[in-house]
Amino acid sequence: MLNKLSKTALSATALTAAAAAVAVAATGPAPASAATTTATAPVANARIAAHFDLDKGRMPENIALSPDGTAYVTFAAARQIAQVTPAGDTRILATLPEPADGGIHTPVLGFALTTGIARTHDGTLYFLYATGTDSLTGLWRLRPGGEPRRIAALPADGLPNGLALDPRTRTLYITDSVRGTIWSVPATGGTPTVWSAAPELASAGFLGANGLKIRDGAVWATNLDKATLLRIPVLRGGQAGRVQIRATGLTGVDDFAFTGHGNQILATLNGPGEVALVQPNGRHTTVLSTTDGLQNPTSIALRGNTVYVLSAAYTTANDPNLMLADLNN
Repeated sequence: MLNKLSKTALSATALTAAAAAVAVAATGPAPASAATTTATAPVANARIAAHFDLDKGRMPENIALSPDGTAYVTFAAARQIAQVTPAGDTRILATLPEPADGGIHTPVLGFALTTGIARTHDGTLYFLYATGTDSLTGLWRLRPGGEPRRIAALPADGLPNGLALDPRTRTLYITDSVRGTIWSVPATGGTPTVWSAAPELASAGFLGANGLKIRDGAVWATNLDKATLLRIPVLRGGQAGRVQIRATGLTGVDDFAFTGHGNQILATLNGPGEVALVQPNGRHTTVLSTTDGLQNPTSIALRGNTVYVLSAAYTTANDPNLMLADLNN
């Protein structure tokens, strides 16, 4: 496990145990049931829009977009929230307090990190912070011009990771990669509720439920260890329905985004360093790879036909970045 991050240790931070964080379970072969081929046509014109400072722990973990294409990102090891303009200029909006123990008790990873982020139409940012401490772990909020404030505590022995807001019900959903659960919290804050603890969300020894999105009356999530994409209907009373496995064989799957073509998605495969286009029937093809500049891709978002991909360089320890590309399909 890791101790505090430092300039000299950061590439060792990026990292042996920790950074495998999103990658270790990501290197095995895909099951025979998955059809994985290489096809670059649907996504083209990949280019690096911004490079981030690895020595400062600026390994981008998650992304939310504003209507003008500005990206709001969490820098995992730096404990920071940042704004990245379409021109690639980066501004730090907030740095979260460091745990007294340096975060060494953060489950599985051993360092404090900012993870999922969501943005509302008025510019309010919600984000997650995992520290292994009761006083800091949980859901945080940052209003424009304000200071970050924790609005919901989450268990210190968990790892809050993916975050999504349902604007209809003003409910935030949170994956816990260690506990294998999805929490729900009102956007106003308060006490989290276990929304689902289905076995399909559990880890297989490392990290389970990971990426998270809301779409058409359902919560969608990935499971890193099990290489799966899951859909969970939201029932009439708001409870979780039965889990549906929508794709398998997504080795190293982290975050994902819907393309706008039904339930077709783009998914980041962290360990392999790829972005996969996943069809509604579960078949998937590689559309971006390390040859395009991916370095352990962690998160993905779309604004129109522009694809935004964050790479954290957790294990490559080289060039964490924001990549843009064009969606052609």
